[in-house]
Amino acid sequence: MRELLTKLEQATALDRVGDRLQRAVQGTLRSQRVRDLLHGVWLGHPLHPAMVQVPVGAWISAAVVDLLPGQRRAATALVGVGTASALPAAVAGLNDWASLARDQRRVGLVHAAANVVGLSLYAGSLVARLNGRHGMGRALAYLGLSAASGGAYLGGHLAYKQGAQVSQSISELHLISDGWHPVGDLSSLPQRQLITREIDDVSVILYRHGDDVTVMLERCPHQSGPLGEGEVQEIDGHACVVCPWHGSAFRLNGGEVVHGPSGNDQVILPTRIVEGRLEARLP
Repeated sequence: MRELLTKLEQATALDRVGDRLQRAVQGTLRSQRVRDLLHGVWLGHPLHPAMVQVPVGAWISAAVVDLLPGQRRAATALVGVGTASALPAAVAGLNDWASLARDQRRVGLVHAAANVVGLSLYAGSLVARLNGRHGMGRALAYLGLSAASGGAYLGGHLAYKQGAQVSQSISELHLISDGWHPVGDLSSLPQRQLITREIDDVSVILYRHGDDVTVMLERCPHQSGPLGEGEVQEIDGHACVVCPWHGSAFRLNGGEVVHGPSGNDQVILPTRIVEGRLEARLP
């Protein structure tokens, strides 16, 4: 499987379809508010993984209920719930997929294709059950579960091996040692400008507003973009840093994500001033 997945990551032949689909998704989901909703910005956590729990749970439950006598209505209801809830989950997934790197999109494309096959089989199962063909409905449902399980495996590869929609900055937090670390003299920090410093070889950005100074990890949670090269913009009355790579925006006074594609907040380090010197530590 490792060799197969590596080949899939490198399958440039998928780019022709993937690039066209990416343009179609971005052209359809043009509203920033809609994209942020689907990314899970309001939740502070990617929305797609949470949404897929409903169809997966319903379909697995239907597979168990189908083994019990006299449970046709219950199984039909579970298949219906799973099929209906899979559609919004798929839309959220496509929205996330369109902002991924190309090797991630290749695996994601096959992940989506497997889930489309599974959804189609479950839709056929629902129609068969509603028409009284419960034997056919059960067979199609088990085939659909097999396809969806294959898609879920690829989704796990995307998240855990390729890091899709996983915070890319959190690993650097673990490289910072315990205790307070000097970052610089407060008097040397300009007002309302981004400054880049290092703590234990981990890059952080500093932003001073009056006597308050934000110390934030510099790597963007989405795709490791350099926030230190980003712009400071006022969004909804808050100063925010905007990633120069994909446009994710984070509040400088708290790290909350305000615009995707990142669905994760950015890490802010606690600070203190000791004899005019700024210090920061792990949260």
